[in-house]
Amino acid sequence: MKDIALPMSEKTARALSLGECVTVSGMLFTGRSRFHIRAVEEDLYPPIDYKKINCFFHVGPVMKDTPDGWEVVSCEPTSSIRFERYGAEVVRKFRLRTLIGKTTMGAGTAAALRETGGVYLSKIGLSGNTLRGQIKKVHNVFFLDDLGKTEATWIYEVEKFGPFFVAIDAQGRNYFAELAADAARKLPAIERKLGISPDYNYTEVDAK
Repeated sequence: MKDIALPMSEKTARALSLGECVTVSGMLFTGRSRFHIRAVEEDLYPPIDYKKINCFFHVGPVMKDTPDGWEVVSCEPTSSIRFERYGAEVVRKFRLRTLIGKTTMGAGTAAALRETGGVYLSKIGLSGNTLRGQIKKVHNVFFLDDLGKTEATWIYEVEKFGPFFVAIDAQGRNYFAELAADAARKLPAIERKLGISPDYNYTEVDAK
């Protein structure tokens, strides 16, 4: 398994294969909904050197203030798809090369990553407590007073952080979208084999 140094280079990102498992080592920053909304709608964001710290970890960590400084109690990745509305603009604004989160993101973010030469990495059966042990140091925090510990932007130094798998590659391919399309192609044959009528209607869940 590859351990990739952060910030990830465009050459490295474009060489990664969809579904490939990796770990990362170096500096990253965290954020959730408020980071996206403020960066896009208010042009308000942490004063980070985004060329040097170019990995965005979607997480609302549990943090503890100790006499020796801030300590990460847990850092379970949060579902990234809910940031899709702002995802592409954030990637382009900061020329991001690495996103880390849970589940997937949409076509807009995939297109932006293709432009910047970046990838989206998704969790594989990891707990936030496991990832906590891979954080070497908490370097800084931004907007703690107005956003609180969960929505604040933290700067972590990590070592062999992961593993995660490439869920969106630098060519814009989406692992979950391709998996869903493959399942849809195979479903009619499976239904025929199981004797399920072609006009069978599955229960629809009302999102309202």
